[in-house]
Amino acid sequence: MKRIRKGNVCGQLMILIGILVFMPVCILIFYPQEMHYALSFVIPSVISIAGGWLTCVLFVEKESDSPRSAGQRKSMRIVLFTWLWGIAIGAFPFLISGQLNVIQSLFESVSGWTTTGLSVMDVSITSKIFLFYRSFMQYCGGLGFIMMIIMLVNDRYSMDLFNAEGHPDKLMPNLGRTARMILLMYLCFLGAGTIAYAIAGMPVFDGICHAMCSLSTGGFSTKLNSIGEYNSFAIECVTVVLMLLGTTNFAVLLLAVKGKWKRVIQVSEVRFMFILLAISILLTGCSLLSIMPVQDAFRHAFFNTASALSTSGYATMSYANWPSFARGMLILLMLVGGGLGSTAGGIKLTRVYLLIRMVCLNIRKKMQPGRCVESPSYYRAQGKTRIDDEVCLDTVGFIGCYLFIYICGTMALTLACHCSLDEAMFEFASSLGTVGLSIGLTGPVTGSAVLLIEMAGMILGRLEIFIVIVGLCRAIQSSARFFRNCISKRI
Repeated sequence: MKRIRKGNVCGQLMILIGILVFMPVCILIFYPQEMHYALSFVIPSVISIAGGWLTCVLFVEKESDSPRSAGQRKSMRIVLFTWLWGIAIGAFPFLISGQLNVIQSLFESVSGWTTTGLSVMDVSITSKIFLFYRSFMQYCGGLGFIMMIIMLVNDRYSMDLFNAEGHPDKLMPNLGRTARMILLMYLCFLGAGTIAYAIAGMPVFDGICHAMCSLSTGGFSTKLNSIGEYNSFAIECVTVVLMLLGTTNFAVLLLAVKGKWKRVIQVSEVRFMFILLAISILLTGCSLLSIMPVQDAFRHAFFNTASALSTSGYATMSYANWPSFARGMLILLMLVGGGLGSTAGGIKLTRVYLLIRMVCLNIRKKMQPGRCVESPSYYRAQGKTRIDDEVCLDTVGFIGCYLFIYICGTMALTLACHCSLDEAMFEFASSLGTVGLSIGLTGPVTGSAVLLIEMAGMILGRLEIFIVIVGLCRAIQSSARFFRNCISKRI
């Protein structure tokens, strides 16, 4: 029987993470005065690459014809392990260099890979290599570790791994080709975004970093006051375009690149996004009229609602003095989130759209004769899709679990941070939705308890909750089984 290495996928992913952590060293060519930081990246990179190589070499298993459900469960464990390993390795450069303590390093790593954008670093005194590293983490984290490794390796677990990381759509027969096409598309967007920023007046280094974070809906900035530091409407417009590209489903973007605009416009999620954005800008802008002129009110509403809905986390001003209604709109948009199968977080537009459709259908059903039969459907990138019982169950189940975690996290923040309820609601909505907007609770002096709560929210939000729950349960079961076998052998 053919034998495969059990550690192959995990090992390859560990090697990939090691290579990604090493990449910021390349910019030292342009900033040789920061060469003393090189070892901070080389050491964790070598650890990850060596660990991945040993995993590939040492662990072997026989290939078995396991049921598809078993393959899916294994994929969830692999995805969870990969992200936890990436977070741990990604924290080392901050720790080794002395930039942050252990909890802060883990927080910055989690925020980077999950494309959240909440930060405990003072970017006004942070070196260029770490500013680039934070942005590069978000760019790679937005694309996903699994999708990047699938470009090079495609085995029997690839589709399960691809789905488990939150990419439900595949437009091409060959999964590896799909992943390569998405990466090429994002590289082109990155180049175009950097050029657009330069034309708008942003320095090239800042443009590269902001383009990476905008496309990944991340939100890390090279400036203390985020995009608001530039006070440029042109830069804000470029950022909004990149954020909306980042929050759009990969499959929809592939259709757009192929010129299939009729199918793009048909997609229910795309229509819902623009309708929701238009309503939010109008309502938020009207609310802001109480504290600023009309032009400024709608300019800030335009940018900040797009940032919240796309879960990017860039800001043009502080929200401390915003009216409660305007802050409430941002909380709502952060909970809704971006496109399903994109770099964005949140509940996702498709699920919220389906929930609204189900509520409307239920009301209509109660008003119509009992014999009336409907067959509701919606449009995805793949075409018309029926809203069946399975879709309804998945949608309601996920939204219910998401809101339950949101309530628990919000209450935990009120205890850990001793803040008001609306402040905790804003901050944890930002964490769980992997947004990165902050009302001022998260920063260099934030306590460890608050950071740990927000880290849990970011990981759950990026990996879509069930992957974390199932992965942890299966890991605990496997560990318990292993220890039982060891004990029984000794007896």
